[in-house]
Amino acid sequence: MNEKLDLAISQRLKTAQSIIVASHVRPDGDAVGSILGLGLALQQAGKAVQMVLSDGVPAAFRHLPGSSQVVKRASIQYDMSVVVDCSDLERVGGALNGVARPDLTVDHHITNLDFGVINLVDPGAVATCAILAKHLPGWGFPITPPVASALLTGLVSDTLGFRTSNMTPEALRLAAFLMEGGADLPELYQRALASHSFTALRYWGQGLSHLQREGRLVWTSLTLADRVVAEYYGNDDADLVNILSTIEEADVAVIFVEQKNTRVKISWRSQPGVDVSRIAVRFGGGGHPAASGAEIMGEMEVVQAQVLEATRSLLK
Repeated sequence: MNEKLDLAISQRLKTAQSIIVASHVRPDGDAVGSILGLGLALQQAGKAVQMVLSDGVPAAFRHLPGSSQVVKRASIQYDMSVVVDCSDLERVGGALNGVARPDLTVDHHITNLDFGVINLVDPGAVATCAILAKHLPGWGFPITPPVASALLTGLVSDTLGFRTSNMTPEALRLAAFLMEGGADLPELYQRALASHSFTALRYWGQGLSHLQREGRLVWTSLTLADRVVAEYYGNDDADLVNILSTIEEADVAVIFVEQKNTRVKISWRSQPGVDVSRIAVRFGGGGHPAASGAEIMGEMEVVQAQVLEATRSLLK
């Protein structure tokens, strides 16, 4: 990042007194860690901060300090808006009450649309939390234990425990820096990646029972009826897609999750060398070369046929 951009961000954050920090719908560990890490750091500097996630904080991350402060819709007067870990404004959902252009975006998605007034986008970073861990001290906001715990959670979860293909020595050094700042890596790893609820595993069972394979492509689906059977009340896949990505015989894994109002959420995972973000962008989504997603209007069967055809074409 150039010094001019770094200085502009630092000055903007320091002069703002009331700040909204938001991230994307169906938040993952990087989204939650980013808003908490930045939000708590700003609060420690005396700022009035409201942290916003339109879908709220998932149960897996409610142990993090500050998670109880997160609201679903902005409700305060503010003089600065920040969106983290989000490639486009639409993915924020209704959290920002119709803000046309946030003052600052911080993100690591290669498909980011530079939709803020100031944009700090680093596709080479393993997580948005890694960007914040690297730059917060330079902006004048120290890394305290609660901030370190939030940021390390995002770093751990977005790299699936430091094992994604984009891992770097710098990311490991940042993890060590956050541990030195007071974050408990073993506990955060257990909470973010190793612990699952009974109903989530029942939900996985529904999805695994639908698993299909065609050459180097595997896919499955989760319907609204599957949620009822499993008594799982989230609108995500309970991280089943990351289990599919471990199948040895597959280069690409896809999961289709039926949503209300005739919509389907799609997640892709791929092995190095296969860029699934190209397909996600075609369907109005985005993400990373090895992990992308989209949400499409339509019936499950129709959406599945369209997406699988496009994915087959990529593999050819």
